[in-house]
Amino acid sequence: NEDRTSFLEFSCSPKGMKNLACGMLAAWAITTASPVVAASQRLPPLSTEPDRCERAFVGNTIGQANGVYDKPLDLRFCDYTNDKSHLKGKSLSAALMSDAKFDGADMTEVVMSKAYAVGASFKGVDFSNAVLDRVNFGKANLQGAVFRNTVLSGSTFNDAQLEDAVFEDTIIGYIDLQKLCTNNSIGAEGRAELGCK
Repeated sequence: NEDRTSFLEFSCSPKGMKNLACGMLAAWAITTASPVVAASQRLPPLSTEPDRCERAFVGNTIGQANGVYDKPLDLRFCDYTNDKSHLKGKSLSAALMSDAKFDGADMTEVVMSKAYAVGASFKGVDFSNAVLDRVNFGKANLQGAVFRNTVLSGSTFNDAQLEDAVFEDTIIGYIDLQKLCTNNSIGAEGRAELGCK
């Protein structure tokens, strides 16, 4: 009975009420924030820099693996269709690439850590020897893309179009592979290269 009285005294004290309010607020924040909504809310406004699309040709040279940058690499809505020389080997870490077009581009040896490429088009892109680490390819068009000897660690492909994509010698973790194999657009040859069951 004494323990219960102590608990009630603490609960009704200002400190106890503060702890309760903080706990309830944290629980509400965790349960109501969907990842998709949270991701779209975190995107900054579209850059107004006149040369923002050309920044892809320079890339991001600060903190490649962790997506650290001095200013955002905003490539949203840019068109790099059939670019055969300017993107090869570039670091596009933490790049905002949603709704951009890279169809037919040579992106061999590119480093894309923590890039956001939701809804982008990469039809026929060559990603050979690239590092695609924690890239969100949700709803992206990757038809005929080549992932030869490509690192795909932590990348997501929810609702991405992967028809005729090549996954020869792709480096991917077991859990990431299981998630990738749930994509029904991957053809029989791609599924065999990945080892999907």
